[in-house]
Amino acid sequence: MGAGKSAAARSLAGARGTRALDADKIIERQTGKTIAEIFDGDGEPAFRALEERVVCELLDAASPDQVISLGGGAVMSERVRKALERHLVVWLDVAPAVAWRRSGGGRRPLARERGAFEALYAQRRATYEALADAVFPDAARQALAAASPALELLRDAPSGTLMVWAASASGSYPVWVGEGILEAGLWPLERPPSRRFLVSDERVAPLWADRLGELDGTFLIAPGEASKTLAGAERVWRALVRAAMTRSDHLVALGGGVVGDLAGFCAATYQRGVPVVQVPTSLVAQVDSAFGGKTGVDLPQAKNYVGAYHQPAAVIVDIATLATLPAQERSAGYAEVLKTALIAGGSLWERIGSGATLDRRDILDCIRCKLAVVAADERDGGLRQVLNLGHSVGHALETATGYARYRHGEAVGLGLLAALRLSGTSELRSTVEALLAANGLPTRAPDVDAKTVIEAMARDKKRGPAGLELVLVEEPGRVRHGVLVADEEIERAVVELTGRPSRLATRGRPYAGSDQ
Repeated sequence: MGAGKSAAARSLAGARGTRALDADKIIERQTGKTIAEIFDGDGEPAFRALEERVVCELLDAASPDQVISLGGGAVMSERVRKALERHLVVWLDVAPAVAWRRSGGGRRPLARERGAFEALYAQRRATYEALADAVFPDAARQALAAASPALELLRDAPSGTLMVWAASASGSYPVWVGEGILEAGLWPLERPPSRRFLVSDERVAPLWADRLGELDGTFLIAPGEASKTLAGAERVWRALVRAAMTRSDHLVALGGGVVGDLAGFCAATYQRGVPVVQVPTSLVAQVDSAFGGKTGVDLPQAKNYVGAYHQPAAVIVDIATLATLPAQERSAGYAEVLKTALIAGGSLWERIGSGATLDRRDILDCIRCKLAVVAADERDGGLRQVLNLGHSVGHALETATGYARYRHGEAVGLGLLAALRLSGTSELRSTVEALLAANGLPTRAPDVDAKTVIEAMARDKKRGPAGLELVLVEEPGRVRHGVLVADEEIERAVVELTGRPSRLATRGRPYAGSDQ
């Protein structure tokens, strides 16, 4: 209730050249009564029996182009759920407070008392989630017409593939998550008119580039953070000029976070902007860096100091690519999963915090968490800063060690420990430390100079007039951004990781956060 299903169905049907069918309206037309009158006069069981019959008749008779809007409780019927297996199910995911604001306290029989309404929402949510082939957040419910081609591609994707629609102030795009998507040839941009130019690294390209179809140009970089520089970007730009790439073409970023950041930055700046399709092949990229539109390169003094916001045209998350990911890289990606679970709380933290084996659902939930944050704050004006959790000390460690000693995820894991120490959550810190260790990640940074780390934090690009701002954790799901912390507290947290006094004579200046 209150998700906007009827309006969204009409919009999608119009884009597909057909007319939407609304199950509730058909029931009212057949009975000559409103839904409220049926509930009040005949009772909910009678309504549910009628609803089940009408919905199953609609689903059985539906053509491939038909769009049907179902009542919020229709899918609680086992018979309806069985009938839906033959169809593409779109879930409009709306927050309970928003749904109540739109539908509560009025004539809807099940939306008259807020407590009961929210309990019903909680009861049904798991069913909606389990049935959905495509998830549209409330911010994107008006985008269904534009998403029609992406939904059509989803129909032909490998079984089990899911789609999430990403929405932000500057644009929206589809995210497909599944196994074997590249092998199936799913692609968001047609060729022609848009030709494909690949940016990848020398390890990943031999493994997966042949699944991308015909390419009109390929540029490979050396693996690792050392390639993510202005000089590296210039080499890509020059290669694209030599290949005669135009603004009607697009880049493909096949690889981990380094490739995604570099290729995204080149796409944002080449001829003032060309589309980029992100194809993340590392865990850290699949759960975090491929989404949200942050692109950039490093300077020797600081990480990600030069960049641009540039949302992708699409993201293809093929879980199969993780099979060729080295164990150390997979472990490094786990730190970003852990960070996201701390931010999200709820069921994601329950699974990750328990030490459960990572699965596709966890990857999908990490993606949805990040996309929800970006939808609310694309340009880091507030909420998006929570994604910097653990990245303050993490980025500084990478910078202080010349981007050579720690993988990004390893540094983020260490940064999480520092952030949790500063948060005063010692029990949670112990849990996170044990999870990091169990997944092969470092929990100490021996022989790293704390002074150099703190100096790198002082150059953080999030620095404002009052100082740098940290992200701290009260408990999983309750994360605060913009927290100023005294420099001596920062120093103690860093020294705890390095085991070496910093010998810094700084007092009273607040240090803190970093961009993720």
